[in-house]
Amino acid sequence: MKKVLVTGGAGYIGSVLVRILLNKGYTVRVLDSLKFGGDALYDVAQHPAFEFMKGDVRVEADVEKALEGMDAVAHLAAIVGDPACSKFSEEANEVNWTGSVNLFEKAEKAGVKKFVFASTCSNYGKMEDPNSFVTEESELRPVSLYAELKVKFENYLLKERKDARICATALRFSTVYGFSPRIRFDLTVNEFTRNVCMTGVQEIWGPQFNRPYCHVDDLARAVVLVIESDDAKVRANVFNVGITTENYSKRMLMEEIQKQIPDAKAIYVEKTEDPRDYRVNCDKIKNELGFTITKTVPDGIREVIKLMRSGIITDPHAAKFRNI
Repeated sequence: MKKVLVTGGAGYIGSVLVRILLNKGYTVRVLDSLKFGGDALYDVAQHPAFEFMKGDVRVEADVEKALEGMDAVAHLAAIVGDPACSKFSEEANEVNWTGSVNLFEKAEKAGVKKFVFASTCSNYGKMEDPNSFVTEESELRPVSLYAELKVKFENYLLKERKDARICATALRFSTVYGFSPRIRFDLTVNEFTRNVCMTGVQEIWGPQFNRPYCHVDDLARAVVLVIESDDAKVRANVFNVGITTENYSKRMLMEEIQKQIPDAKAIYVEKTEDPRDYRVNCDKIKNELGFTITKTVPDGIREVIKLMRSGIITDPHAAKFRNI
């Protein structure tokens, strides 16, 4: 399992995953349409074990070429997030569903041994009991096109094609945060911290709503862990990725920011309806694969504060730092 294709390797999580794989001695090929540019891969472009292919998972020829000689696929390429999928719904259907099926079918024909799919905890939608924790066995209640397409491909991968020759695994990522070569500021922790650094104030709608959080480094590490795990443990299996103790409400996130920026002001706007409210139990991946996190939300806040105060980013609101 030494040759890995990373789709979406120029993205927020993908660019971190590429570096981890290279550092561990893997040969890495990236397939990316460069929808948000390729800046995140500049420093690895000269690495002897790295190869880049500009292409699209919807294009059969691109996928076939990218899969040549690969042992494993880390499938991260997607239209990511509820707002982006809502605005570009046709493209989201083509990439997140049609393109994903195209990639899997071509990977099977190419003899790829492992296929790791980046899914999302957004699949859980809104919990019936806000005081409980959802697990991998809980009902999926997607409330956005983004989550609906993730659930649809999960079902294809783990049910319809569970007997495929490829060992396929779905990872339901917690909400991501932290520094990446392709930093995003349209993610809750990063966005709140950026805004407080710039203005000293953050308005928060629905401060009581919960979500699980996981640092981008640890989400990427989880992909590598699955690639390196015994097939018997991960075949046709799904794992929530994160740690159970890292579930936060929006109010709790702001309070963590205020610990590091004491004069930060929060304006809470009460809201009774939010389609995304869930707390996630992540014990399965810890107990079955030995996964542990290396960073917590306060660490991510610290990273963004350091980045913002460095002055390196001259326009933190630039379009390249968000997906829509």
